[in-house]
Amino acid sequence: MRRGRRWRVVVFVIAAIYFLVPLVAAGEFSLRKPGGYGFANYLAIATDPVLLDALLVSLEIAVVTAVLVLVLVIPTAVWVRLRLPAVAGLLESATILPIVVPPVVMAAGIAFVQANLDAPVFRSLFSSSISALTPFYVVLALPFAYRAIDNGLAAIPLRTLVEAARNLGAGWASALLRVVLPAIRSAVLGSAFLTLALVLGEIVIARILLYTDTFPIAVVDVGRSVAGVSVALTLASLLLTWVLLLAVSFAGSRRARSNA
Repeated sequence: MRRGRRWRVVVFVIAAIYFLVPLVAAGEFSLRKPGGYGFANYLAIATDPVLLDALLVSLEIAVVTAVLVLVLVIPTAVWVRLRLPAVAGLLESATILPIVVPPVVMAAGIAFVQANLDAPVFRSLFSSSISALTPFYVVLALPFAYRAIDNGLAAIPLRTLVEAARNLGAGWASALLRVVLPAIRSAVLGSAFLTLALVLGEIVIARILLYTDTFPIAVVDVGRSVAGVSVALTLASLLLTWVLLLAVSFAGSRRARSNA
């Protein structure tokens, strides 16, 4: 027993060093300024209009993407569990295709469409970064959102809840919005924040399609000229992701306590 406990401590210490040392080094580097330390790099983020505009564009894409993903995934996952359980395996296989296909391959295909098809619908689609990137980010986010939503549905008595709502006179839309959706609130929030993290970190498709006004590309461009600001941006993004995940965990724990 003592030997097993000793090994767990060793593994914990190694993991802590592996994860914390790079973060501490990055934090120390981001605080450097000529003549000492300070928050100049973090203040530069708030005063750089290019970074703020890029962050706003990426957040707009992330919000639209998350809404579209949830509108597509939640009714589909509920319908498959209630009406078509035989195709659940096929749907799960289809949802992992965007993970199997590398983003650079998808981006190459999209670039071909962008360069060779001149129909009005394609000109409208590729007229801005929001309209051009959002559909493809929806495809990339679908596997993660479906897994999270499906796990949330598996944790509740879905059929009982829906049949009870239907017996009380609720329509399908009302049962979905007023009964199912609150029951899987943590899974929905998790899907939304996974989509947000994906959009804020995706750079391959935006770079190949030459949409340079998104936040990840702005971070890379800033890093080529001002390394301290780039590292500060990276740490700030990581901190934002942690805060969002903690918010999801807190919301889920409150829901579990209220149901107990």
